[in-house]
Amino acid sequence: MKFLFENESFSFETLRAAGFANHGGADLGEVLVTARAIPDGDETAWHSAWKATAGRVRELGETSLAAGHRVSAREALLRASNYYRTSEFFLREAPAADPEVKALSALARDTFVRAAELLDTPVDRVSIPYEGTTLPGYLFLVDDSGAPRPTIVYNNGYDSTAEESYFVVAAAAIARGYNVLAFDGPGQGMALREQGLVFRADWEAVITPVVDYALTRPEIAPDGISLFGYSLGGYLVARAAAFEHRLAAIILNDGVYDFYGAFDRIMPPFVLDWINEGRDELAVPVLKLVMSASTNARWALNNGKWAFGADSVADVVRKAKAYTLDGVAQKIECPVLVLEAENDQFFQGQAEQVRDALTAPATLVSLTEAEGAGEHCHEGSMARFHQVIFDWLDESRSGAQES
Repeated sequence: MKFLFENESFSFETLRAAGFANHGGADLGEVLVTARAIPDGDETAWHSAWKATAGRVRELGETSLAAGHRVSAREALLRASNYYRTSEFFLREAPAADPEVKALSALARDTFVRAAELLDTPVDRVSIPYEGTTLPGYLFLVDDSGAPRPTIVYNNGYDSTAEESYFVVAAAAIARGYNVLAFDGPGQGMALREQGLVFRADWEAVITPVVDYALTRPEIAPDGISLFGYSLGGYLVARAAAFEHRLAAIILNDGVYDFYGAFDRIMPPFVLDWINEGRDELAVPVLKLVMSASTNARWALNNGKWAFGADSVADVVRKAKAYTLDGVAQKIECPVLVLEAENDQFFQGQAEQVRDALTAPATLVSLTEAEGAGEHCHEGSMARFHQVIFDWLDESRSGAQES
């Protein structure tokens, strides 16, 4: 599905930003005029245009807030948060040292926090104990009654943030009576940007402390904790669920069996051989050529070097080999919903691999281009996506209660 750009990555990221309009994360006119100012594939213009839109919309929110218009302020600040996240997306040349990455990430978080304070339902900023430090996050509550409710733990992917969780799942969950606990884990969001924590393949070491924290909150029903994995989070929560068994269900959006396979799709086989043999002096120059020709490859490898704490772009690919469900999926015990996108540009065919490897009760749902939901993570089709996951979760919970 091409959306406003021929460049595959620009098209997808614009669709992602626009799709959050369902829950106040974008306005179609703002997306259209911003995209119009960006030459196809021009990452510098992408950054400038989205930053300008974010700043303008933030000012609208601040003006409304100063005048006491809480709803208008909330709506504008939510959109600004999404646009700031989008403006930062392609800044991956040296992100750890780039002050613009730090500034835009802070603006995306701060505008969201200010908007969250204006929501009609409670939001708590939380700090989850983790290996001598804490992980930042949010607990989105259905109401302020304190009553224990089923709760979804939102798990980011390769590049998403805890703030994005509101548009991806939290707003829709609250409307259906589910709390959402969202967090930035190692390699993600503010845990990466402010604490320097990088990804780890043994994600149970992350999720178990999150579940421990969830069980300290009286608003969270102990027997109603489900995990939701977004993009690479589809691997991460499946891996965690193989070892953490206090879960009612997991939702993989989408199913990811082997992260290395995403790189296998975009790289010549001889380069992969060099990487696996440790011949980086041969592999890296070729990877640089691939990156110069492909926005997707350039972004994925540069982001991985940062988020994995890799020594080189070749090392990113080597580190990805640890992120596999081979020999692990069979240990999952709770019901699993595996989503599949017909046109998934990163993990084509992997959802079926996950389903086939599971011994726990598993449901595979394929969403298609014909219904507007065929892109990775079903971006641009949030209503259909929410219908599938929450209907399944409702029915899974109902079946568990009856048994």
